[in-house]
Amino acid sequence: MTIEDLIKATDRRQKKRFPVRRDARYKLLDSGVIVDSGVGQTINISSGGVAFSVDHELKKGCFIELSMSWPALLDFTCPMRMVVFGRVLRCSEGLAVCTIDKHEFRTQARAVAAAGTIRSDAMLQRWAVEVTRESLRPRAALA
Repeated sequence: MTIEDLIKATDRRQKKRFPVRRDARYKLLDSGVIVDSGVGQTINISSGGVAFSVDHELKKGCFIELSMSWPALLDFTCPMRMVVFGRVLRCSEGLAVCTIDKHEFRTQARAVAAAGTIRSDAMLQRWAVEVTRESLRPRAALA
């Protein structure tokens, strides 16, 4: 069974998916600490999430920062990356799916960092703290 067959068999999304194959890197955050990182390849993207290949299981519910190369160039010269922040929804048989709760485009360095290098960017931690804070705020009663 191919990854595409697995996706079709377990299709639960209501939003249109676009088959986009791009190199990707990810970082997982659990309890405020980066607990895992790795590389893979995107399989498809929708407005609400990304399916991507992984070489080991990712913990469901963890915050994730997924950075993927973007096919368009800024000003026709500068490589770009799309960085998404979300949560791991599921992971099995080499396929992980995460939500897209926030995204941004960044310029990409011309030299690629060595595999396994975790950048000390704290954006994932700051975003996760804000999301957690928002979820703990009492909701105003609707009148």
